[in-house]
Amino acid sequence: MAITKLEQMFDELKGRESKRLVVANANDSHTIEAVNKAVELDLVEGILVGDENKIAKVCNNEKIDIKKFKIVHVADEQKASDKAVEMIANGEADLLMKGLVSTDVYMRSILKKEYNFLPKGSILSHVTVMQNPNYHKLLIVGDVAIIPLPELKEKIAITNYLIETALALGIKNPKVAAIAASEKVSPKMPASVDASLISKMAERGQIKNAVVEGPIGFDVAIDKESADIKNIKSEVAGNADCILFPNIESGNVFYKTSTKLANAELAAIVLGAKAPAILSSRGDNVKTKLYSIALGALLA
Repeated sequence: MAITKLEQMFDELKGRESKRLVVANANDSHTIEAVNKAVELDLVEGILVGDENKIAKVCNNEKIDIKKFKIVHVADEQKASDKAVEMIANGEADLLMKGLVSTDVYMRSILKKEYNFLPKGSILSHVTVMQNPNYHKLLIVGDVAIIPLPELKEKIAITNYLIETALALGIKNPKVAAIAASEKVSPKMPASVDASLISKMAERGQIKNAVVEGPIGFDVAIDKESADIKNIKSEVAGNADCILFPNIESGNVFYKTSTKLANAELAAIVLGAKAPAILSSRGDNVKTKLYSIALGALLA
């Protein structure tokens, strides 16, 4: 059965073998609280890499039993991030998470060739699963954080990651909307050309396990009335599961508008490496981090 609410991921993971989660520089309370809840829900086993004294202080302040976790003491931010990725590379963990570490340091560790964490030719992309109170189901969107201006090859990879995530959430034959300014294909709008190519690739079986429509305006993708007014006939129209944005600006503005003005809840993950990598903001709340851990466990 398809997951329609983020909290349903917890039930879906019950009974499955728990994954080993390693956190890079796990020195902050929000991260440790989220990992603690994930351990209590039996979603993961928690490995905290960071300053043991700071971790112990957080656990003491939040009344969390530090014995629930395996602690790997590394006081330096970059070295802690490197160690977490190294543990994935050595088969000591299944899932990576960003703690109190800057994104550039975290990504630098992921991209280090000596860990072979990113397979040759692979494309990293950020996928967000969003629960917006103004939409009738979950929306899986990308890329809002990593690829500034994806070319066709990268858009194809993003599309496949969106589909992979939808399937992990139990959504059969997900409906993907490749967004452009309108439904007309115009050489003057490269996004519309790329969207039409990706749509045709799906139609011919080059992109599998999904229905892809594009180019399609965002209003038509999520609002059936808009589609009816514009006389657009498509099973994706008004009912999209996945949104492929043409660039990072459009995706990021949607992401921030949804969370700041529409109170959307979310889970976020980076795909393309040998293991899912949770890339939540250092300012994200405990619930967002917990949902992201659950999503990572589903995909690991």
